Amino acid sequence: MDLNATKMFVAVAQAGSLSAAAEKINVPLPTLSRRIRELERELNVQLMERSSQGIRLTSAGNRLYEQASRAIEDLNEAQKSLMDDQIRLKGRLRLSMPPAFEPWWELIGAFQARYPEIDVSIFSTDRRVDLIQDGVDVALRVGNILHESMVARRIFTYRHMLVASPALLEHVGEPTTVADLEKFPCAIWAAIPGTRRVWQTGEQLFEPKPVLVANDYFLLCQRAVAGQVLTELPPFLAKKEMAAGRLRAVLPAFPLPEQTLHLVYPSHRHPSSIIRAYLDFCQEQVTRYLDG
Repeated sequence: MDLNATKMFVAVAQAGSLSAAAEKINVPLPTLSRRIRELERELNVQLMERSSQGIRLTSAGNRLYEQASRAIEDLNEAQKSLMDDQIRLKGRLRLSMPPAFEPWWELIGAFQARYPEIDVSIFSTDRRVDLIQDGVDVALRVGNILHESMVARRIFTYRHMLVASPALLEHVGEPTTVADLEKFPCAIWAAIPGTRRVWQTGEQLFEPKPVLVANDYFLLCQRAVAGQVLTELPPFLAKKEMAAGRLRAVLPAFPLPEQTLHLVYPSHRHPSSIIRAYLDFCQEQVTRYLDG
């Protein structure tokens, strides 16, 4: 039996007329009338008699109303209880995430707007924290998860982009092949100074000879916008500058590999209602904030 149609029938029975019920539940009168007729056809019984003065329930309609109204009231109470529980979520959530994930700050802000009584502590670092020793509830991780003691929820995939300023591209020349990157001053991201970096561009590999190595994507973005380097940026940084005309994509026909974001938490620790709320919220909202 169609639950929405049954709710409409109960609303009509309580209002005493189709027009009054349509106004109360904000459903067009023709739609309401059609759904009631469909419910009667589904049940193969007449539920109400219609007249210019309103409606009168048949004996079958009375039986359905008595049972359905109680069930719908119980359902509404259950829904209200769940919503109240969400609103009342209260406590502390300890998070770890990499630096330069600006959209994730906005996502966390939206999470706290929904759950205003949850206090959030954030540890932003490139280091892979030990969730147990560092007292972290959930960590945002990029790449594969190899630690068997962690539960990982896959959240999002994206690709970094090679970018340069229009001025640099005009000065050096627009690259058309991966080998053309040799002509450019390049900057790379690395967690440890002196680390070699290889860019996989499509099916080809290119090892830049960097003029700048940094573990800060904001710095790389700034130097690229200044026209000093060609570099690799996450899309949420690159696309903002591209939209403003300060950067352009380089070799878009040779995409960099996919990156995968996971949220991880200790496998031996049953997630609290706060952690579950955070995991579900991120899964629900991540595309809105990262798919720019």
